[in-house]
Amino acid sequence: MASSPLSCSASDLYPLLGDGANATTAAEFICGCFEAISNKFVDTGYAVDSTYLFFSAYLVFAIQLGFAMLCAGSVRAKNTMNIMLTNVLDAAAGGLFYYTFGFALAFGSPSNGFIGQHFFGLSKFPLPSFDYGYFLYQWAFAIAVAGITSGSIAERTYPARAENLLFGSGVIDFAGSGVVHLVGAVAGMWGGLIEGPRIGRFDHADRVVTLRGHSGTLVVLGTFLLWFGWYRFNPGSFINISKSYESGSYYGQWSAIGRTAVTTTLAGCTAALTTLFGKRLLAGHWNVTDVCNGLLCGFAAITSGCSVVNPWAAVLCGFVSAWVLIGCNKLAEKLHYDDPLEATQLHGGCGSWGIIFTALFAKEAYVNEVYLGQPGRPYGLFMGGGARLLAAHIVHILVIVAWVSVTLGTLFFILYKLKLLRISAEEEMAGMDMTSHGGLAYVYTDHEDEVKKKLCVV
Repeated sequence: MASSPLSCSASDLYPLLGDGANATTAAEFICGCFEAISNKFVDTGYAVDSTYLFFSAYLVFAIQLGFAMLCAGSVRAKNTMNIMLTNVLDAAAGGLFYYTFGFALAFGSPSNGFIGQHFFGLSKFPLPSFDYGYFLYQWAFAIAVAGITSGSIAERTYPARAENLLFGSGVIDFAGSGVVHLVGAVAGMWGGLIEGPRIGRFDHADRVVTLRGHSGTLVVLGTFLLWFGWYRFNPGSFINISKSYESGSYYGQWSAIGRTAVTTTLAGCTAALTTLFGKRLLAGHWNVTDVCNGLLCGFAAITSGCSVVNPWAAVLCGFVSAWVLIGCNKLAEKLHYDDPLEATQLHGGCGSWGIIFTALFAKEAYVNEVYLGQPGRPYGLFMGGGARLLAAHIVHILVIVAWVSVTLGTLFFILYKLKLLRISAEEEMAGMDMTSHGGLAYVYTDHEDEVKKKLCVV
């Protein structure tokens, strides 16, 4: 991660020390001191990079709290305990399974291009290329995908290899518009399609019935926590901070990290404001939940190219992503697709747009900086780089959709046929907090007693 130690040769010092009897001894002593100091600087560089990576992992993990609050506020009060339990289990089960085999499947070497064959249970770990901080950071990313999926199938559900065959095609998915957001969205989409909409989401005339979440306050709190976590979700994907670039002594990875944070901010802010006014024109009112989702859709879109685009391009990315979200929501209503958090539309539609956006606006100089040592990588079509990157990114989207559909789509279908996916109509009407979790999240004594009587609990 850090720079290599500087070298010192006694022969280089002879012209300065002369030909005296003690010149050789003095030169060796000076070089020894120099190398010791140099090694300390290298150790410090590793320590700084490791601290940066651990800090990034902690803040990415904070995204779980953001997801929990966002999900809780977006569902009805009778299902709050259920969705909170789901979010806790995403992190807890994800930690154990990622340790056991998840990290190995993603990063173990050797691999066959799809699945790794090393690091199961973190055996023969750590290595110079993979330390514990890297494992923790990647685990925090992995459970974020689970958070996206669980939100798509809320209120009605019982509680790939990273270096794959696409790598080498020049695909730029820096922090995961595809491998994080699109993966989670496609998984959630299949879950939502297979188990169908919530009871009451569409009336007998097939008209849309709004089932509002019970707390806009929690939605806003969750959104700000996600915003906070995104400042490590994207900039933290650099893994280290102490690398210098050849373009100048005051310009290095730390500058690229700052640029990435700026592009992330601009995309989210632009998308939020565009959604605010866009929904006002279409619906006739101002809705804070729509604005929160708009902000997040901008973040999801810019995640792919945050490190390789100019700030002005990030503004364009956010503007378009807002309209992609609005359009996807309209399409979902027409298709009778029910997603309480708009997760499939937000992370899938805007994640796909973000991948295409990167293929159009990735700047050559930034690509060469971020992917140093990989000359000849393609860059954005509109930046003079030709269509090679665009073609690779289209294939990237198709492969993700196909891979997740075959794996998790099949899993959801099997669970549905075994009646292990969707709860009964009676449980859904009563709410899973009462039927499965011992009581409501909030104290509504009269209502709770009434529901218990209907369920013949008392």
